[in-house]
Amino acid sequence: MNSRIKQLISTFPARRIDAFLVTQDTNIAYLARFPASESWLLVGKRKIFYITDFRYILEARKGLRGIGVVRYIKSRSETLFQTARRQDIRRLGFDPDHITLAQYRAFSKQCPSSIELVAVPHPVETLRETKDATEVKYIRQALVIHKQAYHLVKKLIRPDVTEQDILSRLENFVKGKGAGFSFPPIVASGPNSCYPHAKVTGRKLKRNDIVLVDIGIEVKGYKSDLTRMFFLGRIPPFVQKVNDAVAVAQRKTIEKIRPGVPVAELDLAARHHLAQNGLARYFGHALGHGVGLDIHESPRLAQASPAVLKAGMVITIEPAVYIPHRFGIRIEDMVLVTPKGCEVLSGDIHQ
Repeated sequence: MNSRIKQLISTFPARRIDAFLVTQDTNIAYLARFPASESWLLVGKRKIFYITDFRYILEARKGLRGIGVVRYIKSRSETLFQTARRQDIRRLGFDPDHITLAQYRAFSKQCPSSIELVAVPHPVETLRETKDATEVKYIRQALVIHKQAYHLVKKLIRPDVTEQDILSRLENFVKGKGAGFSFPPIVASGPNSCYPHAKVTGRKLKRNDIVLVDIGIEVKGYKSDLTRMFFLGRIPPFVQKVNDAVAVAQRKTIEKIRPGVPVAELDLAARHHLAQNGLARYFGHALGHGVGLDIHESPRLAQASPAVLKAGMVITIEPAVYIPHRFGIRIEDMVLVTPKGCEVLSGDIHQ
C-alpha cells in the first residue's frame, strides 16, 4: 500500500466511512500510480481492489502492485458491491462530482441494503493539491521543453506568418521531444488576442501586431501551463500601459505567496492593481489554478474560493486584460509554494 493510498485511508475515520470508491481515471492514476482507463478503484482500510474488464485486465495484473485486480463481466456496480460485501464494508464513500445523476440512480438501485452510500466531495483532489518531489521534478522537466518551445516561437513570429504556421511548427517540435501538449495551444494575434480561449486561425501576422501564445507541455502525465506575449515592431502607448499593468499585477501577487495565505487575497491583489490603472473591468476570469496531472486542478485562485495556500502547491498566476475587439494581454507563470514563500518555476522563461 503506497503513501498516497495511506493518506486517503487516514481520512476515513473523520469521514465515518469504511471504504472509498474512486471512479475518475486521473484520481486512480494518482493513487495507484497506474494509467487507469474506464475502471474503478475500491480503497478499503486493509485491501484495495481495481475493478476492470477484459480489455484492461492483463495490463492491470502486470502493472499494479499491492492491489487486487477484479474483472467484471456484466456490471462494474454488481462486482463492486459483491466485493464490498465480502470486505464487510458498511459505509462506502464516493465523490458526487464524478458520477452523473443517471449513474447515481442506477448505482443506488443496485446497492444492497447492508451498504450505505456516503457522498464525500473531492477527497483525492485535496491530496493532489500538494505535490511531492517526484511530481515537481516532472513539472520542471515539462518546463525545460516549454522554455525551448518559446525560444522557437520567438524566432517564428514574423509578418505574413500565420497563426496556424506557428502552431504546426510547435506541434512538430514538441512531438520531436517525445512530449505532448497539455491542452489545445492558443496562438492569437492582433484582435484575436482579446478572446481568452482564442482558436488558432489562418490570420497572417502584421507589423506592429501583438501575439499571445498559451501552451502547456506534458511529461509523464504532469503538465505545464504558461502564457507569453510577443510584439512585432512598435508597441503603441496604450498596449504598453496595459502590458506593464498586467506584469506589475502579477509581480505584486507573487510577492504575497506563502503558506497560510488565502487564495482570495491573491486574486484581490491583482485586481486592486489593475483597478488603480482603470483596467479591472477587463479582467473577467480567475487569477489562476493548480496544475499537476490535470491542467486545471484545485485550488482555484478566485475571489470566492475558501482555499488557503499550502507548501507543495503548484499554481499558475495569470492576470490579464482583454480589450474587446482590440487586443488582450495575459502573462502566466507557474509558482511552487515553499515552506517559507515561493519559487517561480518558470521565471527564466521570460528571457
